[in-house]
Amino acid sequence: MTTLAQRLVHAPAFQHFIIGVILLAGVLTGLETNASLKAQHGGLFRVLDGLVLGIFSAEILLKLAAEGRRPWHYFRDGWNVFDFAIVVVCALPLNSQFAAVLRLARILRVLRLVTHIPKLQLLVGALLKSLGAMGYVGLLLGLVFYIYGVAGVNLFGRNDPEHFGNLGRALLTLFQVITLEDWRSVFNLQFHGSGAAPQPLAATLYFVSFILLGTMIILNLFIGIVMNSMAEMHEEIAAREQAAPNPPTTNPTVDGELDEVERQLAELQQAVQRLRRPR
Repeated sequence: MTTLAQRLVHAPAFQHFIIGVILLAGVLTGLETNASLKAQHGGLFRVLDGLVLGIFSAEILLKLAAEGRRPWHYFRDGWNVFDFAIVVVCALPLNSQFAAVLRLARILRVLRLVTHIPKLQLLVGALLKSLGAMGYVGLLLGLVFYIYGVAGVNLFGRNDPEHFGNLGRALLTLFQVITLEDWRSVFNLQFHGSGAAPQPLAATLYFVSFILLGTMIILNLFIGIVMNSMAEMHEEIAAREQAAPNPPTTNPTVDGELDEVERQLAELQQAVQRLRRPR
């Protein structure tokens, strides 16, 4: 039973089938947001949703059976724990007081694609691995925002109170500028002046330096950290594959056939030797 469950769980066809079911679950969740479709085909949606939940539950049972006498080893993999938690949450009754939260949690079933596609696991693992370094870069970005926000209030507060009237508005304006979304309109207000004298030199130095520092340098640090984490994940995966014991290359069925052939050859050799003996 354990061997059969292991073969089924690791079969490519089974993996592709589960991916298809996950995609179906995502489509069903999206269709249920349409009130007219839900009113017309609500019964069918409920049946399909129950079928999807049953397939996910059967998959977990098969993986538990694949562990043999140590089913708790299933929970040693964080991705398995993630799958189990999603299925348990989706199995809770929707008529409870947390019905809205449970409906929202059902869309998390789409995230199970991560557990079945190794490349997505690599990306998610790299993002999680880079969170520590990203925190320091985020702290540096926060300091840059704060310094430029205070400077913007002092430089352009009287000229443009809508964008730099106080520190909060200045920080929101800087967020707009760092995304390069219509930043030229904000720049032109300070360059040409609206309610006070224009400040072309100060505006040029302020916005050009902030865009270069914020967009071109700090945001690229995030990309560099993620790429470095992906390289580290590749190395860790390669090291685990090298450390893992190599599976046996022989097939028990082939071994049995070879033993039978050797036995028959031995019998033929003995028969030939008997024929050669002088009578």
